[in-house]
Amino acid sequence: METDESLLRFPCEFPIKAMGRAEDDFDALVVALIRQFSPDLMEGAVRTRASKEGRYVSVTVTIQAQSREQLDNIYLALTAEKRVLMAL
Repeated sequence: METDESLLRFPCEFPIKAMGRAEDDFDALVVALIRQFSPDLMEGAVRTRASKEGRYVSVTVTIQAQSREQLDNIYLALTAEKRVLMAL
């Protein structure tokens, strides 16, 4: 286990949400970006939800986070992608 001042205790389940325009492959893009740093995604780890008018979509991927560095790398990859409008 890591011993930093984080409230998280690793390993832990951690949901990562990315939002973008509703395009056919947006969920696949988000999963591919996250899978670079968390290759062992489990069945049912991905959920999508369309906005009220259907123009935007949010993709939530729950991973088994191993470290703060892993999470930082995932967020850096997501925010560097121009199709990802927001990552939480």
